Amino acid sequence: MSSKNRSFAAGLMGSLDEAAPQPEGPTRMPVGVLASRENRMAELASGAVVGRAIEQVDPARCRLWSEHNRDYAALDETRCADLIESFKAQGRQEVPAIVRRVRGVPDIDFEVICGARRHWTVSWLRAHNYTEFRFLVEVRELTDEEAFRISDLENRAREDLSDIERARDYLKALGRHYGGSQKDMASRLNVSEAWLSRYLDLARLPAPLVAAFADPHELKIKHVTQLKPLLKPDDRERRVLAEATAIAARKGEGAALKPQDVIRLLAAAADPPKASGSPKRSGSTGDVLTAAGGAPVLRIDGRKRKEVTLTLLLAGGASRSEAETALRSVLDSYWPASSNT
Repeated sequence: MSSKNRSFAAGLMGSLDEAAPQPEGPTRMPVGVLASRENRMAELASGAVVGRAIEQVDPARCRLWSEHNRDYAALDETRCADLIESFKAQGRQEVPAIVRRVRGVPDIDFEVICGARRHWTVSWLRAHNYTEFRFLVEVRELTDEEAFRISDLENRAREDLSDIERARDYLKALGRHYGGSQKDMASRLNVSEAWLSRYLDLARLPAPLVAAFADPHELKIKHVTQLKPLLKPDDRERRVLAEATAIAARKGEGAALKPQDVIRLLAAAADPPKASGSPKRSGSTGDVLTAAGGAPVLRIDGRKRKEVTLTLLLAGGASRSEAETALRSVLDSYWPASSNT
C-alpha cells in the first residue's frame, strides 16, 4: 500500500488502537496499561474518540451502494492486479471497506460505500481457491449525503478511478443531494466551483460523442476544454455528433484511435472546408482539407512566399486516392500547371 493511502486510511478510520495481547493465566496488569485504558474510556465518553465496528464478513452478503462511483462491471484481474497480489502476500485484506448496515433485505447484510475493488478482489480470491478470505469492513451509520462525501474523499486519494467515473458521480450527486446548486456542492466537498464545473462538463458530454472514443475511461478533464467548444453553435454540434457516430461505427477496423486522434477528427468535422473547395482556416492548427465523406486528409501548417508545409493525416480515415486528390488540389492552388515558378 502506498504511503498516501496508508495516511489517508489512518485518518479516515479513526478507530481505537488494539491493546497488546495478554499472556494466559492470572497476571497483574501494569498500572500504565490500566491508566491507558481508563484514558481511552474517558475519551470515548467525552466524544473525543469514536469507536467503530470492524467485522469480517461474507462478500456475497454485501451489495454496492446505488450511488457508488466505481464502474464495478469494468473491474477485472488487470484493474485489480495490485490488490490481488497484495492480499495474497499479506494473507488478508488490511484496510477495511466502509459499509452501512442493510435491514429488511433477505441475503444482504451490508451496503458498500467505499471499497468496490476490495470487494471484487475478495470475491475473486474466494472463487479461485482462496476460500479463507473474508471481506474486512468498517460499519458506519451514514446518510446518503454523508456516504457520498466519504466515498468522494476516499477516491480522491486513489489514482485508478477514471475522470469520467468521478464526473458521472458528481453529476448524479448534484441533483440528489445539493438541489442542483454547484456552489453548495463545492462548499460541502471543499473544492472550487471551477474545479467542480470541469468534472460536470465532462459528465454532460453527449453519449454519441463519448462513444467515439475507444475507451471512455481514457477521457480526461483536460479533454473537456477541447471538446466543449466543438458543440456550439447547433450546426457545429450536428456535424461533430455525426462524425462521432461514424467513428464509433468504424471501431474494430485497424488500430484503436487515441483520444487526441479522435478529437482531431471531430474538430475537422466541426469546421469543414468552404463550398468552393478552398480549405477553411482553423487557427493555429492550420488549414485542413477533407475528403468528400468528411474524413480529414491533410493539413496546411505553414506558408511562405516560396514554400508550403503539409501534414498528411494518416489516422483520419481517408483513402490513398482521396489523399492524392487532395494533394493535386494543393498543387493546383499553389503551383498551377501554367506556372514555371
